Amino acid sequence: MTHHTTSRVDAGFEAASTLSAMSVHADRLEIPAPMAQALAEAYAALEHHDVPVGAVVVHRGEVIAARHNERELTHDPVAHAEILAMRDAATVLGQWRLDECTLYVTLEPCAMCAGAAVNARLGRLVYGAHDPKAGAVTSHFGLLDSDVLNHRVEVTSGVGADDAAELLRSFFRERRASASRER
Repeated sequence: MTHHTTSRVDAGFEAASTLSAMSVHADRLEIPAPMAQALAEAYAALEHHDVPVGAVVVHRGEVIAARHNERELTHDPVAHAEILAMRDAATVLGQWRLDECTLYVTLEPCAMCAGAAVNARLGRLVYGAHDPKAGAVTSHFGLLDSDVLNHRVEVTSGVGADDAAELLRSFFRERRASASRER
């Protein structure tokens, strides 16, 4: 069962199947289907000028939630892909504990999203690109493996990193070019 929350997500799922059908590789390994779907979600964020980050939650091998950033769309400062996907997953499961879930996300989570993963007792995180400015998993803070917190999350990084990083670079390159044209 795949949980759809908006019609924009449907476009992301269509793109995910296209990405899955293509020969998408990262570090010479094929990108797992959930990460390909997260990348498709990231592309869907472009429709409303949000930073292209996508997230997918898998429970017992089944995708139960898929979202992308919606801060610009909803004017909600906490509408990060990870938060939205974990909320949807909790709703689907009927509980807040996501200990049997894996969150696939295209960009290393920020402090807010990493904290939410700890509070949700997330079982595993798989992310693509490192975030040297705001990443709170491996780039800074190490929140998912902290001795001071009551839960640790297993982390795999760099999955689909090249594709995710290029999408983000393109987005910010275009944003800078657009801003300079407006001056």
